[in-house]
Amino acid sequence: MVSTIRRIAVAMVSVGVTLTVAACGTSGASNTTTSTSSASDTTTSSAPSKTFIIASDNAFAPFEYLDTTTNKYVGVDMDILAAVAADQGFNYEVRNVGFDASMGQVQAGQADGMIAGMTITDERKATFDFSDGYFSDGQILVVQSGSSIASLDDLKGVNVAVKTSTQGATYAKSISDQYGFTLQYYEDSPTMYTAVINGSNGACFEDRSVIGWAIKSQSLNLKTVGDVINPGQYGFAVKKGTNADLLDMFNKGLANIKANGQYNEILAKYGY
Repeated sequence: MVSTIRRIAVAMVSVGVTLTVAACGTSGASNTTTSTSSASDTTTSSAPSKTFIIASDNAFAPFEYLDTTTNKYVGVDMDILAAVAADQGFNYEVRNVGFDASMGQVQAGQADGMIAGMTITDERKATFDFSDGYFSDGQILVVQSGSSIASLDDLKGVNVAVKTSTQGATYAKSISDQYGFTLQYYEDSPTMYTAVINGSNGACFEDRSVIGWAIKSQSLNLKTVGDVINPGQYGFAVKKGTNADLLDMFNKGLANIKANGQYNEILAKYGY
C-alpha cells in the first residue's frame, strides 16, 4: 500500500513538473535558439560539454531571418552552423541580436563567436580570428526601380543609406567625398530598403545575394546598378586570440559537410 501511494505521488509530481514547464512557454518570437548535439549525432566523441554562445544578425535573409510560420530564425548561416555543430558534436545557443550588436558581444566576451554573413577583411582581422570562407559575395549599389541613377557618378548630392558596421558602409564612406554623397546609417537591412523605397534615401549599398533575395522574394520596388564591388568571403568569427577550439571545430566541420554534400544541399535549399 505504501509502495502504491509512493508511485502515485511520484507520478503526480512528474505531471506537475510537466505542466509547470509548459506554462513557462511563450507564443512570441525569441531571439535565442539552443541546439544540443549528442555524441551519436557526431563524428567527434570527445566534444566539449560547454554550450557556446553564437551571436548573429536578425534580418539578413537568406542567411538569417525570422520564419514567421515557426517563430524561429532560419537561413544559410543557421543551417551551416547546425550542420557543423552536429558533425563536430558541440552545443551552441544562437542570439539573433543584429550585426553591429553581434560584433560588440564577441569583442566584449559576451558571445564566443558570430556567424552573420560577415565578410573577411584585413581590417576585421585586427580584432577577429576567422574561419575558412564559406560563401562568396560582394556589395552592389541599389536604387528604386524607376531611379535614373545608373552609376556611382550619379550619386552626387544624394543621401545614401548604409547598414552600420557592414562592408557596404565601409565602402560607401571611403568613396563618399570622391562622388559627393552623404551617408545615413541604419541598424538593419529591411529598414534601409524601406528608406530607399519611400524616397528618404536615394540609394543604398548591400550584399548582392541578400538584396537579390529580397527583391525576388518580396517583390521590392528596387533594382541593382553596376557590378559587384569588393568581392570576398563570408567567415565565422571569434574574438582575436580566443576560442581557438571553436574555430578549429568550425573549420573541420565545414570541410566535412562540403565533402559529404550537406553544404551544397544547404545552398541549394536557398537557391544557390
